[in-house]
Amino acid sequence: MISLFISVYKENILRKNSIKNIRINEEVKKELSNIIRNELKDPRIHMMTSVVSVEVAPDLKTCKAYISVLGSEQEAKDTLAGLKNASGYIKTKLARSINLRNTPEIIFRLDQSIEHGIHIAHILDELHAGERAENTDGEEVDTEEVDVEEEE
Repeated sequence: MISLFISVYKENILRKNSIKNIRINEEVKKELSNIIRNELKDPRIHMMTSVVSVEVAPDLKTCKAYISVLGSEQEAKDTLAGLKNASGYIKTKLARSINLRNTPEIIFRLDQSIEHGIHIAHILDELHAGERAENTDGEEVDTEEVDVEEEE
């Protein structure tokens, strides 16, 4: 019984990451980006909206689209609301542009990894600037690398 469960679990994992599913994910991501950028006229959708990644279920019934908005938190919420409101239109456009057995139901999720990366970069820049300020206190720092010889 346990071996049956493990084999079904492995099969689901392998199908989710199969080459076919990866190609479908990339094609849906590309078309979804084009639709959001060129087709939607909703003023709630921020112009700096990008599709970070897409996960289409192996049965092609659902699709999780991870969206990033470069703007304020309120603009991100408004964009997500606009996309959810236009999901029927987006699904129709997606069905016309991609030839799939089933057109997946799109679930939009907010992905804040880009904003998080920018925040971390700012923190690192501040730390680096602080280290430079400490090193200019009159002490000269030697930046040459020291070669260490191995004993044989």
